[in-house]
Amino acid sequence: MIEPPDLKSLDGAAKDALILALFDRINALIAENGQLKDRVAKLEAKLGGPPKTPDNSSLPPSRGQKASGAASSKPKGKPHAGSHRALHPDPTRTLAVRAERCPHCAGDVSGATQTVCERYDRIELPEIKPDVTRVVLHGGICPCCAKRFKAPPPAGLAPGSPFGPGLRAFAIYLRFAHAVSFERLSRLMSDLLGVEISEGALVNMLDGSRPAFARQASLIRARLLASSILQSDETSVRVGTQTWWTWVFHHGDDCCFLIRPSRGKDVVAEFLGEVRPDFWVSDRLAAQIGWAGKDNQVCLAHLLREAQYAIDAGDTIFAPALRKLLQRACGIGARRASLADATLRAYAYQLDARLTPCCAAPPSMLQDVIKGCRRHLFVFLANRAIPPTNNGSEQALRPCVIFRKVTNCFRSEWAARLYADIRSVLETARRRSIRAIDAIRLTLDERPLPIGP
Repeated sequence: MIEPPDLKSLDGAAKDALILALFDRINALIAENGQLKDRVAKLEAKLGGPPKTPDNSSLPPSRGQKASGAASSKPKGKPHAGSHRALHPDPTRTLAVRAERCPHCAGDVSGATQTVCERYDRIELPEIKPDVTRVVLHGGICPCCAKRFKAPPPAGLAPGSPFGPGLRAFAIYLRFAHAVSFERLSRLMSDLLGVEISEGALVNMLDGSRPAFARQASLIRARLLASSILQSDETSVRVGTQTWWTWVFHHGDDCCFLIRPSRGKDVVAEFLGEVRPDFWVSDRLAAQIGWAGKDNQVCLAHLLREAQYAIDAGDTIFAPALRKLLQRACGIGARRASLADATLRAYAYQLDARLTPCCAAPPSMLQDVIKGCRRHLFVFLANRAIPPTNNGSEQALRPCVIFRKVTNCFRSEWAARLYADIRSVLETARRRSIRAIDAIRLTLDERPLPIGP
């Protein structure tokens, strides 16, 4: 509370100055009150808007809630088409069993002509036992020079870690492909393999594999940067007590991951170096815009979700027309393989022409978004290798999100960077139809991943 001045002690000029100061203060309070009212109105409008869901925003599917579906009308007990497991293409052994007695009359049929009536497999796991090679190096004193000598270790059996590449590959596979925690991994090794490995030894095993995976990831990055098209996206990750970001850069059968503390353009600049691809596919995050040498394709799936949110918020003019147009564009993109170049050019012209009257609707926030990225909507129709959406990036990041939820991420920076390199190897191997365990073995053996025909 401000005490009022003694008005009796003020002369006329002082009172006039006080009155003017009070008017200035009143005007300032009126302006501030107007700003606060506008802010409250915007917040109330936001609270009254539709909820964000995976269908109208970038929320992951796990954050959504599916409505209960109608009960199945399929009658119970109705027979269905039978199915059977395909026989193994390379069985370990084959047992050809011939009948000796007739099951009807018990007569001897061992000499009768018999044909194959049935084939089936019986699959079993052999007893899992560790293969331990004990190396004993002998030595002595040289009779010629009287110096001590020791036999050299056999190739591949040098002193150091007692765990061979097969066991190391198995541990890395379970840890990073299936998000098995160190405690459970240690118990699994003991219970299933009969090998006692402490959690610390598992950490040392991963630490020792860092150079091999870094080399393999660098080969993938070099091949990826030689492409004329790049796609990118990012998601959050915890490293220690801080929020970092998992970035993915990919196209075709190459995929590279980075985990960095930034979500800005510095990460993209670090990955690209001096390289600038011709085309870039991404969402509208500012850090991912402006890197293409020729053009950028924005993700139509993101725009479809934003259009759905605008429809949920009450837009009955622009958003429905835009959603229909984008759905048609994605449908054309799915049929590009069967369409001629001239047909694709005609479709691009038609889509852009239909967008013009849509933009003439009453102004809205979504309309401003479309006007800002209009020239980047249908780039995929001029280049068949460019996808219309960035769904490939989201699919590549999905295992990272699962790993984050299961393991609560990383305690150290080196573990986060190792995971990015291993994830690069595993995702690239998947795209090249290479088994994950085989890709890990190739990497530990310092051999590059094969490239398909």
